[in-house]
Amino acid sequence: MYRFLLTPRWWGINVFVLLAIPFCIFMGSWQLSRFEARVDEHRDAEATATAAHTEAPRPLAELLPVDKATSGRQATATGHYDRQLLVPDRELDGRHGFYVLTLLRVDGGEALPVVRGWLPGNADPAKAPAPPAGRVTVTGALQAPETPGDNGVSAKGGLPAGQTAAISSATLVNLVPYDVYPAWVTLAKGDAGMKAVPASAPSDTGLDLKAFQNLGYTGEWFVFAGFVVFMWFRLLRREVEFQKDASLGLLPDTEADAGPGATGDADYDSASSPVR
Repeated sequence: MYRFLLTPRWWGINVFVLLAIPFCIFMGSWQLSRFEARVDEHRDAEATATAAHTEAPRPLAELLPVDKATSGRQATATGHYDRQLLVPDRELDGRHGFYVLTLLRVDGGEALPVVRGWLPGNADPAKAPAPPAGRVTVTGALQAPETPGDNGVSAKGGLPAGQTAAISSATLVNLVPYDVYPAWVTLAKGDAGMKAVPASAPSDTGLDLKAFQNLGYTGEWFVFAGFVVFMWFRLLRREVEFQKDASLGLLPDTEADAGPGATGDADYDSASSPVR
């Protein structure tokens, strides 16, 4: 009854099934591991944010370059404030406003962008308090450079002089005649009465849409594996029923010789042939 499994057609079906099922299981397991990794990264990011409020600040040089492990850590740097810029279209606690960004020239000549605070309303240089004069030491949460167009950062150009859409060295280096660190800090306490800007979590460490996409893909791959098994059993059952009908003489000779897959073709040919 099951000798048909040794035919070339069924050899091809069986080989496909034996390859498809492990592949689907492997891909589903990989997507699940990606989701679990994002969950772990989310926990690590929360733990880092909690530890950043209690740990002692570290020198800026020890925390560079900024990565998932150092983002949000308390960094300290000493120098003197130089040029001040405004970052428009920034919301805080549901209110529209702007950041006051001042470049701190540290020892060595490079500048560290420092967000001294947030003010409500449209970006206006007259509203922004002047930075302290002389040598200062700042302490704040270290942040990675922003990318225009991501995370709500405006990508628009043509801003008035003294404004920048993104806090990044790639943008700021075109506005000042000296090098800028590929990082920035936000002060834990707003300067000159401004509201402090809270540190943001590093990218790709939260339970965002990408994480749940991984979880959805996991289910899809396991469903594909189950579908392959279901179709194999369905084809097998159909073939067995066909063999039983053929052995009992319930099928015409042409159908018995052609197999179950040829019945529809034969009916189509007889129905479509012209009447002579």
